[in-house]
Amino acid sequence: MLAPPEVPISRSRSERFDDLVTDEVRRVAQRWSRELAGVEFAVEEVPPVEPRTDGAEIPLGRLRPSTQESAPRIVIYRRPLEARGGGDERDLARLIRDVVVEEVADLLGLSPESIDPSYDTPDE
Repeated sequence: MLAPPEVPISRSRSERFDDLVTDEVRRVAQRWSRELAGVEFAVEEVPPVEPRTDGAEIPLGRLRPSTQESAPRIVIYRRPLEARGGGDERDLARLIRDVVVEEVADLLGLSPESIDPSYDTPDE
């Protein structure tokens, strides 16, 4: 008899975050698959920024436009989003939703509401 495959008891915080981003990208891509073909999505820990004293907010995501060498890339920053989410997974999922929608809207030159009508609304 074969032993059942080993399944981790729990996923790490980083893995759960990646899952939330993947779920959101899939959801948005269902509607915008043609426009998002070739777009790369990535998760990075923190944005590459210099220390700021001007009071500007730390970015939660970033669009890196395409170049001759690379496709457009949307990067979602894990630690700033987790800090803003306050430890509540539902709030974090909503924040991820909004950041992915904002970055896709920026890429396509549309409003976030046209990308996702539920943008910036609380989940019921």
